[in-house]
Amino acid sequence: MYKVAGASEYLVISGAWIDDLKIKKKAWILPGQSYKVIDLSPVNYTFEVQAMSAEKLPFILPAVFTIGPRADDKEALNKYARLISSHDKNSSHIKELVKGVIEGETRVLAASMTMEEVFKGTKEFKQEVFDKVQLELNQFGLIIYNANVKQLVDVEGHEYFSYLGQKTQMEAANQAKVDVSEAKMKGEVGSKMREGQTLQNAAKIDAETKIISTQREGEGKKEEIKVKTEVKVYENQREAEVAKANAELAKKKAGWAKEAQVAEVEATKAVALKDAELQKEVERMNALTRTEKLKAEYLSKASVEAETKAQEANWNLYQKQKAADASLYQKEKEAQAQRAAAEALLFSRQRAADGELYAKKKEAEGLVALGQAQGVYLRTLLGSLGNNYGALRDYLMIKDRMYQEIARINAEAVHGLQPKISIWTNGGEAAEGGAGAGNAAMKEVAGVYKMLSPLFKTVHKQTGMLPPKWTGTLPPADDSQPRNVNDWELLKHDSVHG
Repeated sequence: MYKVAGASEYLVISGAWIDDLKIKKKAWILPGQSYKVIDLSPVNYTFEVQAMSAEKLPFILPAVFTIGPRADDKEALNKYARLISSHDKNSSHIKELVKGVIEGETRVLAASMTMEEVFKGTKEFKQEVFDKVQLELNQFGLIIYNANVKQLVDVEGHEYFSYLGQKTQMEAANQAKVDVSEAKMKGEVGSKMREGQTLQNAAKIDAETKIISTQREGEGKKEEIKVKTEVKVYENQREAEVAKANAELAKKKAGWAKEAQVAEVEATKAVALKDAELQKEVERMNALTRTEKLKAEYLSKASVEAETKAQEANWNLYQKQKAADASLYQKEKEAQAQRAAAEALLFSRQRAADGELYAKKKEAEGLVALGQAQGVYLRTLLGSLGNNYGALRDYLMIKDRMYQEIARINAEAVHGLQPKISIWTNGGEAAEGGAGAGNAAMKEVAGVYKMLSPLFKTVHKQTGMLPPKWTGTLPPADDSQPRNVNDWELLKHDSVHG
């Protein structure tokens, strides 16, 4: 059958010959396929979100959100059709979903702001909520067409906004009274001042002409120093303002409750005090006006001279102050440079110490690895020799030329001492001249055996080690018979004392 969707509707088709979903305005519905009509018109959702500010002050935020599917984005429409289309847009499921997202983001945002920031920055607060909620609704293919945050409402038992409104009204009323009094004062004082200023200006012009010529000469240097000074002062002021703001915030938290109770009493007192101050100011200005008039009439010349000297003294004082400020600034810069140099030296020494520590660690790791490798090497040799520790020891001593080293050390020890030396022989030297080639070869073999016997005896006396079995055995302790007759039956010995 052939289906056509309405102006604000779409057909969502699934089933045979469709991999996922197909969204169309009109289409043929084939056998094995199913369809559903989704309405894209937006819906208004009204909520009263209970939130709490950074000072733990609760309040109610009434809001109306107009939310609907994103019709101009195919991917978002696909998300809406897959996740939301099975529920009616006016169902409690959709309302709970939207309400959960809006309440969660609103509470998180309100907890990061003070009550004053929420109250005064309603527009920014609304935009923040709008952006964060929209980010969450994107995953469902929904878009916020409009978001209207109404006036904040107090929670019962916490009448913060009521007290704040009363305070604002009282301040406005008091300010209006003050403005009326100030306007009256300005009218009366202004007329008096104009009369005196006419007489004063004529005398001041001559004095200012002389002063301007002196000021022009120092303006260049003065402005340069002034700019540097103002930058430093501004930085200090900003730091002081931050500290002051933090202190004032702590004071305000403790004083808001008290201020709300005594606001009316203080306002009444403030009006009375302000009226008295304004009356006092009017009287003072009248007296000043009469004084200036007399000064302009009778003491104009003396005033000009006095003011000229005062300006010169102020200029000298200003130059001395600026010179002192410039010297102080130079000393501060030098101290900062010395501190930076010290920090750089400390950093270089720390890096050198770290490098030395790293080298020591690597050296220790190398020694550990070498010890492990030697352990594996010794275990392998011991296993190859049938776990015979004596054979392993003999092999290592032969391999490391231990016997030759012992002989060298003994030779150095007796060098020049004329020791008693025993020479072993088989008595064949007498027949050396008439012996044949065969006898000469046996002589060499006999010479080797003559060398082994005293060498092994010396090693045995010094180390307690016996030679391996394949070399024969040593004679008994009395040197009368060899321990193995078959190995030693050809050996004889003579003693020759050197």
